[in-house]
Amino acid sequence: MTKQRGGKPSPPPAATRRPIAAYAVAGAAALGIAAIVWFGRSRSTQADLRSIPGQNVLLITIDTLRADALSCAGGPAATPNLDRLAASGVRFDFAHAHAVITLPSHTSILTGLYPFQHGVRENSGYRLEPNARTAATLFKKGGYATAAFVAAFPVHSRFGLNQGFDVYDDRFGETRAPTEFVLPERPASEVVPLARAWIAARTKAGERWFAWVHVFDPHSPYRPPPPFDAQYAGRPYYGEVAATDAALGPLLDDARAGERSTMVVATGDHGEALGDHGEESHGLFAYESTLRIPLIVAELGAGHGGAGSAEAAEVSDVPARHVDILPTLLEAAGQAVPADLPGRSLLAASERRGSGPRQSYFEAMAAMLNRGWAPLSGVLADREKFIDVPIAERYDLASDPGETVNLAGGRAPDRDRVLMAALRSFNAALPGTRRTETPEAAAQLRALGYTSGSGPQKSHYTEADDPKRLADLDRQVHRAVEAFSSSRMDDAIALYRDLIARRPDMAIAYRHLAFVEWQRGDVSGAIAVLEQGLKAGITGASVRAQLASYFTDVGRPADAVRLVEPLAADPDVDPDTLNALGIAYARAGREADATRTFDRALGLNPESAIPLENLGILALQRGDLAAAAARFERAAQVDPHSSQAYADLGVVAIKRGDRKAAIDAWRRAVELDPTNYDALYNIGTTLARDGQMAAARPYLEQFVRTAPATFYAKDLREVAALLQNQR
Repeated sequence: MTKQRGGKPSPPPAATRRPIAAYAVAGAAALGIAAIVWFGRSRSTQADLRSIPGQNVLLITIDTLRADALSCAGGPAATPNLDRLAASGVRFDFAHAHAVITLPSHTSILTGLYPFQHGVRENSGYRLEPNARTAATLFKKGGYATAAFVAAFPVHSRFGLNQGFDVYDDRFGETRAPTEFVLPERPASEVVPLARAWIAARTKAGERWFAWVHVFDPHSPYRPPPPFDAQYAGRPYYGEVAATDAALGPLLDDARAGERSTMVVATGDHGEALGDHGEESHGLFAYESTLRIPLIVAELGAGHGGAGSAEAAEVSDVPARHVDILPTLLEAAGQAVPADLPGRSLLAASERRGSGPRQSYFEAMAAMLNRGWAPLSGVLADREKFIDVPIAERYDLASDPGETVNLAGGRAPDRDRVLMAALRSFNAALPGTRRTETPEAAAQLRALGYTSGSGPQKSHYTEADDPKRLADLDRQVHRAVEAFSSSRMDDAIALYRDLIARRPDMAIAYRHLAFVEWQRGDVSGAIAVLEQGLKAGITGASVRAQLASYFTDVGRPADAVRLVEPLAADPDVDPDTLNALGIAYARAGREADATRTFDRALGLNPESAIPLENLGILALQRGDLAAAAARFERAAQVDPHSSQAYADLGVVAIKRGDRKAAIDAWRRAVELDPTNYDALYNIGTTLARDGQMAAARPYLEQFVRTAPATFYAKDLREVAALLQNQR
């Protein structure tokens, strides 16, 4: 009889593919700021953009898309579909984001607000406030059907961007991968058909619709599918861009063929450094390679948006911003534009050609929040750019688009003063901590021997904290991730230990090092690393949840509960923290508390597979097979890529006496995740005991070859003996 391994609560997701290593406005007249004016230099061609009450609205955001990547902008990626869209409308050649990472940028796009206004400053630890005003809530109020189809974890519904959407399809999975250095995602080729089907159904029903389609493909690592992998050998980022363009083609063709006009806006959330200024990807700096983004506005369908030509297309050099997108969408559909939005509609030709103040705020806060480095904020005014860091930077983008000559502190100090005043006019406060520690949390930390405190932020930053001085550390993080991904564990550990020695306030180094130690089987070493971080003041919820999960797995659930239970008092507690707490409760025999905690996590995100799986495990442990099966089946429905859901369905099946269904479920679990060692063990031993040794052998050999001895020593000996006896 199989041991039916796997019947224990599941941890928060490690994810599936992409690395995470890296990762009220005042008036413009004060202190001479009104003198900073840009006069547009657009081409004479004028696109036909009109306010058409009731027209459909399609917002396309392409993650990590450089402004200079598109072929219509002279870039190396073949993008015929986006080129044709630009030829049908307006391409803004000097458009900028307000942040250089995904979640804050998309929040600005959807709310029309700067990051310091909407409050989302990083990819984790922040969420949009409930009842926020967004594009979806405004269009829904205007009688539109609303839907979003998103491709990756940074815009998961847990972060609050789902407000106002009738459908928010984020079924890219919460699957558990071998590392914590990846993010769940799905390719544009999967996202686009979902959006097309929903749009077709709304069109058939005669409904007006607003749809947001988010694609993630150009994000690192760059792995373009065929034939783009061969076409862009040596330039895989641009191969990803070309593949994304190809996937978007049918969606744009549908809009072009529609009987009702559709306003289409296509943009990037931020760019990609690709080594510029010593940055590997994005998030650290705010140079043009990551801050400047493509922006295309066009009306298609109902006689709009013919083939056009690149020569005849309108290209506007007037500065445009993410905060301008929401007013543009609303005006295009004849919807009221809230008067307090800081942006302006780009619909009128005068706005694409006229004069007037063209200022934009931007920031890059991830380095401060994750690594304890200095915060970065800045302002664009005309073609001047000012970056406020300990070693200030000012660039003339008209003469120096590559930002190679820092003019700050030079012969024109008045320009530094004027631009600093322009930046201060935004009244942009620095982000607070991700989670405010409750008195109970601080007391629990002290009881465990850790210093209290909310993280690595400082009251004063010096030149030693300037990201420019620390860029080599960022590159070292990338090298460490690469070493781990290549199974060079010792190299990865040495790199992370060196990072901690050089910058003891780098939370990311502690978290990654602990995970690497855990993966190689040094359980005590992993725990010691996180305890070291807590004692150094790295006390964020993510570090504590990670340590709590380790405590639980080594039989210390009471310590895990003490560590994370105080965090549950926060009404904005992260679902992953709740899952870590629920697992600790379950292992401590506190089933009622575990159930309540998993239910709360599920309430925060009803489409999350993890709390469903954990509730199913609790039902399984008390012998309620029907309830367990229902939970696992629902988990597999909301996350079809969940290996754990299928593994647990196999346990239910074997307990019901249905060995074929159990083996089928375990096979599916292993297909989805070859490192699901419990499923490997179950299927191999079950087949062997049924006399099907030839079918069992590949699974048993894979288990012996890959399962970590730290956690499976007894099982490895058993399986090795079984294989030896069957030779």
